[in-house]
Amino acid sequence: MKLYRRENYLKKIRGFYHDTGIIKVITGVRSCGKSCLMQTIVEELEESGTPAENIICLNLDRRGYLGIKKPEQLDRLIEEKSAAAGIKYLFIDEIQNVRGFEAVINGFREEDDYSIFIAGSSSCLLNGELVTKLTGRYLEFELFTLSFEEYLGMKRFLGKEVLPDLTAEFDQYISYGGFPKTLEYDSDADKSSYVNGVIGEIFEKNIRRRLKIRNKSVFETVLRYVINNCGAAMSLTGILDDLHKNGCRIKRETLSRYIRILEDAKIIYPCSRFDLRSRRQISVEQKYYLADLGFYFAFKTDRGKNYAQALENVVYIYAVSKGYAVSFGRIGKLECDFVFRMNKGSYAYAQVCATIMNDTSTEDREYRPLEMIRDSYPKYLLTRNDLIQERSGILHCNIPIFLKENRMF
Repeated sequence: MKLYRRENYLKKIRGFYHDTGIIKVITGVRSCGKSCLMQTIVEELEESGTPAENIICLNLDRRGYLGIKKPEQLDRLIEEKSAAAGIKYLFIDEIQNVRGFEAVINGFREEDDYSIFIAGSSSCLLNGELVTKLTGRYLEFELFTLSFEEYLGMKRFLGKEVLPDLTAEFDQYISYGGFPKTLEYDSDADKSSYVNGVIGEIFEKNIRRRLKIRNKSVFETVLRYVINNCGAAMSLTGILDDLHKNGCRIKRETLSRYIRILEDAKIIYPCSRFDLRSRRQISVEQKYYLADLGFYFAFKTDRGKNYAQALENVVYIYAVSKGYAVSFGRIGKLECDFVFRMNKGSYAYAQVCATIMNDTSTEDREYRPLEMIRDSYPKYLLTRNDLIQERSGILHCNIPIFLKENRMF
């Protein structure tokens, strides 16, 4: 069965398909499509004439491989499947199931006739020897859930109806997020059940078993707090105070560890404050955004509440997936929702708002921070479905169109 090809990622990896000196590390939140991405790479290799016997595919979460837990078992398994002459293309999914896998992978890389691709659901892949011993010997390709452009493309690929009203289709997209498998389900109940199942699987397989969380209820309280406050500036002290007021007794170091675990599992992404006058990153407070909006709505009882949070989250993840370093900006007492940096010295800025058409005070509030920024870098006002305005040279765009056209800032 042919798979939907996520060209935005494949084009980043193609130049390394036959490189035996670089380990290709594919990371991302569980169920974002890492396994399918590796399968599409296999399809492309086969289409280009690579013999099937030269392609070794191991998914360590599947029957037949569940007992592979030790490095020597993994080494022996790869060796058994390496009878072909010439370059072998080695694909290993959920490789973090083997503690100490780094030495094995490094050993096969040094033989110089293996092009190695590994995937996993947490940043533990980039701890240990892959960092300490393989500097310059691996590349990380971070995969995200479907962008809106990919969501539309995959619906068409699956033969699903795409609504003629782009804004209505976008509203459906943000309601359930971009986990690829949600598109296989038609009912809202089935979509919600699937997303909740993903959350449970992440906790069981990527967090509880591996990191030994003793107090599950406290961890889930922290998880719910961060999810429900995504996009809000917060500090550890502020989170502690709020949790204590609500009867959750947790130490500062435990809270810090839990947030780091959520980051490592790629459930949340930090967004630091950036001072637009001094051009310095400030770490006193941070915002957190979610890897996928499915997490947000799975923990929300009112789907219409805080719609602006959902829009901000979509824009943040889209920008990160494009390779931007993203911060939120302060200029005096005003806040700019996003500062995008692609490389040193190059910036773009954005305000995100559901609509500016309700009243002039909303319009002024959204434009003012951008008008206060005096440099000549691009400035954007991003809304859901407004009539496009022209003011102060600021680029006003509607988010569904911006994402559908796969634009850069």
